[in-house]
Amino acid sequence: MGAMERTAVVLGSGPIRIGQGVEFDYGCVHCVYALRALGYRAVIVNNNPETVSTDFDTGDALYFEPVNADSVEAVCRRERAEGVIVQFGGQTAINLAEELHERGIRILGTSPDAIALAEDRERCDEMLGRLGIARPQGRAVQGLEEAVAVARQTGYPVLVRPSFVLGGRGMEICESEAHLREFYSEAEGANPGKPVLVDRYIRGLEAELDVISDGTDTLIPGVMEHIERAGVHSGDSMTVYPPRGISRAVQGEMAKIASRLATEMGVRGLLNVQFVLDGETPMVLEVNPRASRTVPYLSKVTGVPMVALATHAAIGGTLRESGYGSGVWCPVPLPGDPAMNAGGVWAPGTPGAIAHPDRYAESDDPISRIYAVKAPVFSFQKLARVEPALGPEMKSTGEVLGLDSTYEAALYKALLASGVSFRTQGQVIITVNDADKLEAVAIARRLVAAGHTVGATSGTRRALVEAGVECELLNKVQEGSPNIRDRLYEGRVSLMINTPKPGDQNTADARMIRSTCIGTGVACVTSIDTARALAHALEAYTDPTKTSCMSITEYLARKAPSSTPSLVT
Repeated sequence: MGAMERTAVVLGSGPIRIGQGVEFDYGCVHCVYALRALGYRAVIVNNNPETVSTDFDTGDALYFEPVNADSVEAVCRRERAEGVIVQFGGQTAINLAEELHERGIRILGTSPDAIALAEDRERCDEMLGRLGIARPQGRAVQGLEEAVAVARQTGYPVLVRPSFVLGGRGMEICESEAHLREFYSEAEGANPGKPVLVDRYIRGLEAELDVISDGTDTLIPGVMEHIERAGVHSGDSMTVYPPRGISRAVQGEMAKIASRLATEMGVRGLLNVQFVLDGETPMVLEVNPRASRTVPYLSKVTGVPMVALATHAAIGGTLRESGYGSGVWCPVPLPGDPAMNAGGVWAPGTPGAIAHPDRYAESDDPISRIYAVKAPVFSFQKLARVEPALGPEMKSTGEVLGLDSTYEAALYKALLASGVSFRTQGQVIITVNDADKLEAVAIARRLVAAGHTVGATSGTRRALVEAGVECELLNKVQEGSPNIRDRLYEGRVSLMINTPKPGDQNTADARMIRSTCIGTGVACVTSIDTARALAHALEAYTDPTKTSCMSITEYLARKAPSSTPSLVT
């Protein structure tokens, strides 16, 4: 190590559940690349044997040590490091920020106090209230009776989740007080001694934004819309970019909120903000002062080097130096800004003064448009005792990306690559809860139009037949043979759509159906939103010419040439 060489330590995520560390690995590795380009010596602390960040030649030095305060402090002292970057190692890394700071280790990037503010429910709620930003009603509690009191105040259903955990562990949507009382100990046990969060559950569209900030200016590469509505963990949800079901005005409002939060907190680096839409009102679900699983995805699709920019900001650089001008740079005009003219450009000298190339705008020209769909990959065939019904706790073990000039083709590619098998022959079985029956009718119509036959259990069949959809009656397992399970074993089923009633995922009949799907290799969809997307893809794929096969580089090269933001002069 040269006498004048500056050293920064990058924290990884440590050992983590399968499928949950890819984004952190991506962030750490690209952070190392950025630090080296900026003249730093990059040291990694991580002890996950399955990640690229622990390859011997990724960093200038690798400490294969536990990601805890003692190990990190020792490494920083030994390396005489300028500081440590925690925002690319997930919850494990950012949980160390305050203790490391107290031990005299400098945290590069967002301050420990700002990280603590985002992680502390009461402080975060106070900030949101002060800024007039909407969020679901609820609060942190320390015991069952307090949780019951909050739920009675907000009304059911409520989302119950432990704090300071990753992957939605110990999270549940509780439909009643009995359900809450039964589940609460599991949420409390997921992170003993920490508060449990109880919030009103809003069944609306979810969306998220990743913000890059240098403490003054912010950059928002894009808005990502979740295909599954609130209640499915973001890691298990399909995501589309650019959004299809969210108006540009609402997208702009979310961008405005996210940039205000970044400025208020003094973020230097990355900030992830998750929203749920209550009608047309975006409500903040989470404020995460770290890299999220959307960073690799959005970086590839937009061409914005998010980790490199965040790393530059973390060590004191600015977005202006990186060529992004000042103010807020985002793909949609911010509503209500008097300085914005019809061309989408903010005038210089006003708050938010930037050039706005609008590179992600909708276009009638398919050559200049790109859709990207992220789909989760599950390993239920190899992990047979895992319940495949989707919910607030993450179960996916990977993800894939589908790209095309149409949403339908990108959706089809993503589903196909994720392992959802499209059997051209065979029956689609539909058995859904009462809340999903109306949507099941529209899905069944699409499937029949695409040439599939449909079978359903009595309640779902009644709704389909009354709507004029032809449907075979199939017995539930407990009603005797021939039943759904028999049909699955006959090899005559192409797809199963089975949405359990919230809180009833573990009934013997429902579990038996889903486990039989796993055993027979039949794709089993447990979210009505996923089923709608799948039916849409099957309907569209009757015309194979709508898909194309190119690399992501080729897709980006075909977009409109105006793609590099610059300061208004």
